Amino acid sequence: MNLNLFPNDNYHTNKDKPRLFFDRLLFNTRVVFLSKFIANVLRSRKNAIKGNYDTRAWALSSYEVFQLIENCGGRFEITGLNNIRQSQKPIVFISNHMSTLETMVFPCIIAPITDEATFVVKNSLVEHPFFGPIMRSRNPIVVNRKNARDDFRTVMNKGQEYLSQGRSVIIFPQSTRRVKFNPKEFNSLGVKLAKKAGVSVIPVAIKTDFWGNGKLIKDLGPIHREKPIKMKFGEPILIEGSGKEENLKIIEFISSNLNRWTK
Repeated sequence: MNLNLFPNDNYHTNKDKPRLFFDRLLFNTRVVFLSKFIANVLRSRKNAIKGNYDTRAWALSSYEVFQLIENCGGRFEITGLNNIRQSQKPIVFISNHMSTLETMVFPCIIAPITDEATFVVKNSLVEHPFFGPIMRSRNPIVVNRKNARDDFRTVMNKGQEYLSQGRSVIIFPQSTRRVKFNPKEFNSLGVKLAKKAGVSVIPVAIKTDFWGNGKLIKDLGPIHREKPIKMKFGEPILIEGSGKEENLKIIEFISSNLNRWTK
């Protein structure tokens, strides 16, 4: 994929970047943000249904959301992108999960560097009338979060298949989105997949509570312009032995960065 949206190791939104006029005019509400976001999703959905939504289109629509966040007051601080470039592909990315934001912007950050990537997602997202066609077009690894044994088998089999084809896998080991990180909810599924496939893991620590979870519609929650968006991609980790030590290392990477960011 000839697409280089983030060419450097780090990316920081210009602190003087102006907000959209109508976003400022409408008294810091989320009207402009949500209306433009929904329009983006509808365009992507239409293209996905027509079969015109490949990895490049996915990354570009993701980048539109990234720019929309900046234009509505979001300020990104992203570090460690060279760790992706310098790692042997494909990769298993293991991240904490805080909001809709990372699901929307990871494609424009990760896919152009790895060429191909997909998510491990819940079946409810694939079946969603709004987001479903988009997610299905990306051939994600689908779990139901009801039967742990079935989910394990699905991730191991489908994940290994995709990784052998050169497609990186992004996994959120938590059971659901959490603003507060709880290591006890962080399973070792991603580590076990990387071990079985013989590929490296890149841990990802994120703080994305800029985009809150909604009460009625979880994906369309409020935005908090005062909260900076932080993302850090760690050095690649090759899994040895049972992977228990490496999983603890990933948990520590996420916990330590979140503690530093929230002080």
